[in-house]
Amino acid sequence: MQRTHSRGGPATLREPVPQLAAYEAGIVAICLLAARFDPISWGAQTLCPEWRAFELAAHVRCVADDLHEYLDEAPMSRYARLMATGARPDSLARKLARQNAAELAALPDVPPEDHIAAFSGSARRYATRLGAVWDLPHHQYRDTVVTVGGMAGAACAEWHLHAFDLAAALGIQYRPADPDVILAGWLAGMPHMALPPHGRLAAWHERHVDPWHAVLAASGRGAGSGSGRPLGWRSPVRWTARPLLRKKG
Repeated sequence: MQRTHSRGGPATLREPVPQLAAYEAGIVAICLLAARFDPISWGAQTLCPEWRAFELAAHVRCVADDLHEYLDEAPMSRYARLMATGARPDSLARKLARQNAAELAALPDVPPEDHIAAFSGSARRYATRLGAVWDLPHHQYRDTVVTVGGMAGAACAEWHLHAFDLAAALGIQYRPADPDVILAGWLAGMPHMALPPHGRLAAWHERHVDPWHAVLAASGRGAGSGSGRPLGWRSPVRWTARPLLRKKG
């Protein structure tokens, strides 16, 4: 894959230091929030409708491990092949959801704290691999080449978004310290979800002048959903190892 730029501008993060600092802060946030859960509250519903908190703990472990695989095989990884189809965001989301379900089902039956420990180790090892390859192509979506740094930006945003989800499950608020860096990472690493259609771009920017609110909106979360109890919150159930994915009726 030849390294190019998208029509809308560079699809790379030129300076890795702020991005990697925010990436580490996202890992720390997830770990600190996870430490506040107990066997009852691990069963609380998160803002991801299909997942309770213990399932989200398993999910971030899977994402961290997937990042290593995608980097090992870039720019021809299974993720790169999926993005190269140029499919619509809703179609990509369905395929990634099926992948997530399969990976969660394959995990060992361990407490969520073990998943969080595995996540933090894997995610931090990933960060150590990035400096020498930061500007190399990772994958391409339509006209946009996403670099390794761009993918790290997407991962950074994912950690903070899932910290937001875990905080909401606990009934507390979460806001990252560097939302501008996280928004830059989202834009560089998630071109298939980054912005609304061109005709609605100005209105979108007018509504989401706060960079963190912009990330929440781009990811399908509402800015107010992390205030107090999350929308649709219900009394938690005690965590059990199986099933990792619970289908709702």
